[in-house]
Amino acid sequence: MEVLFLILMKVIMPVFFLIAVGAFLHRKFKFDMGTLSKLNNYLLMPAVSFANIYESSLGGTIVVYIIGFLAVQNFFLIGLSTGIAKLLKFEKGLSATFKNSVVLINSGNFGLPVSQLVFQHNPIGLSIQIVVMIFQNLLTFTYGIFNSVSVQSKGLQALKIFFKNPVIYALLLGVFLRVTSITIPEFIWTPIENTSNAFLAIALITLGAQSAFIKFHRFSTPLVLTLLGRLVVAPAIAFVSILLLGLEGTVAQALLIASSFPTSRNSSLLALEYGNHPEYAAQAVLFSTIFSMLTVTSVIYLSEFLF
Repeated sequence: MEVLFLILMKVIMPVFFLIAVGAFLHRKFKFDMGTLSKLNNYLLMPAVSFANIYESSLGGTIVVYIIGFLAVQNFFLIGLSTGIAKLLKFEKGLSATFKNSVVLINSGNFGLPVSQLVFQHNPIGLSIQIVVMIFQNLLTFTYGIFNSVSVQSKGLQALKIFFKNPVIYALLLGVFLRVTSITIPEFIWTPIENTSNAFLAIALITLGAQSAFIKFHRFSTPLVLTLLGRLVVAPAIAFVSILLLGLEGTVAQALLIASSFPTSRNSSLLALEYGNHPEYAAQAVLFSTIFSMLTVTSVIYLSEFLF
């Protein structure tokens, strides 16, 4: 119990403190959410992605194992969420948002800050989370958007949107410079590093601002199933996948922890954009983030105990 308490106080509480600050400040000053979103997506997230890949020591074999794990895990999550939606006869809009809420995780605003805290003395752990984030971006802008737009049969624009995301180019540039051993001049590296360091606080404050005005009436069946699927079933599937692939050490720890993160804010944004039960989607993001306070703490403890 003492270990759980330390994880809660040193890892989870700092995250939620900044989320609470963001919610309070947004209620008081009414932030421009479009500006905050662009700041995160077009500056801070690319900077932290580039910096961590550039400084990482990940080998090609490890990346292959990571991608293999993510493919297996998400295959089962997609199948499970699709099966539940069909079994309970969710209408198309609700089904699309439910599947996105279970499959898509908050690997950016929540996952990276948590990983920064957990693996602050182990850059490999954080680099693995960067790969997870890129994979999730790809999943969001392909599978996630396909789910949303298929409700009204508007066509698939996933690849076009994906290739507008600067994170993928920051990743590729970081990999290129890492592989070629090109040294970045200090006058360029210093602002990149400073921008990367600013990511944690701004990202969590943004997440808090997004949650500041969410209204809640009751725990509906889809919401309960979303919370169970995202916070309980997903880590269980991840654990089995890790055993099947024979992963261990930091790689196994980082992937198990990443599997427990709450629902992605992008699932809420997609639901809002395409009119697929946006209130339910926002509730899924908020409550999965709140309950992850307990579940992520437990998974971090188990990852250190098991691997």
